Amino acid sequence: MRADLEGGGFAERGISPALMGVVNVTPDSFHPNSRSVKSTHAVSRGISMIDDGASIIDIGGESTRPGAMPVGVKDELSRTIPVIEGILRERPDAFISIDTSKPGVAGEALKKGCRMINDVTGAENKEMIELISDSGAEVCVMHMKGEPRTMQVDPTYTDVVSEVGDYLGDRVNVLLDAGIPPEHITVDPGIGFGKRLDDNIALLKAGRKIVPREDVGLLWGVSRKRMFLDLLGRENSNDRLFGTLGVAASAVCSGVDVLRVHDVAEHADLLKAMTTTIGGLVNE
Repeated sequence: MRADLEGGGFAERGISPALMGVVNVTPDSFHPNSRSVKSTHAVSRGISMIDDGASIIDIGGESTRPGAMPVGVKDELSRTIPVIEGILRERPDAFISIDTSKPGVAGEALKKGCRMINDVTGAENKEMIELISDSGAEVCVMHMKGEPRTMQVDPTYTDVVSEVGDYLGDRVNVLLDAGIPPEHITVDPGIGFGKRLDDNIALLKAGRKIVPREDVGLLWGVSRKRMFLDLLGRENSNDRLFGTLGVAASAVCSGVDVLRVHDVAEHADLLKAMTTTIGGLVNE
């Protein structure tokens, strides 16, 4: 786990992975219960997540669900900046991530006190890389095949683990060349982003095999995703919590540094119980 997350949130109680709470300031994110159209609701949601054990709050103003349409910079800023300001007003030490692929949004968020950029496009924009390097911010780069509107239209791979690993390795090298320290970099295999069920499972089973070096972090974002429809037959995202927790349990033994989740309290309980009992067995 990155040093600046240690000593905060659930990490200070020896719990790993760290939890990243999802705050969607959108009307169309795939999980309806995660949507916060009003900034006041989003602020309250973020603060509750911190109280429940989240080490990171990830704020997004544009849905990246399959088929989602893009949102302009102005609209994305109007959705996210008041939430960032509101959370930091109440909790000045909060570790906030901005979920965006737009340098214009990321730059304003960093000015307001964000400390991480979560870029689903892998930070392929040169302006974004310069912004990260100049600001000293942390970054999470994700693999996505195509774009949200089309990514689930017959995605195919020859070897998904090696292809995703090679892509993330290339992105990490670009970030390192820009002067960004490895401990500020996290990679995300992009579960559900241009992936079939078999691809998702292969990437989860691979764990840290896709991570190019030991001092780079690994994030999993599986919370309530469509893979649980394909795997478990759960049509409604409201019925996918138990499957999500099952993957979270495997993350404890897979070297995952961060879990991006909608349900912080439930994950915090799971991780505390698992870490406590696993530690007890190890010590016997």
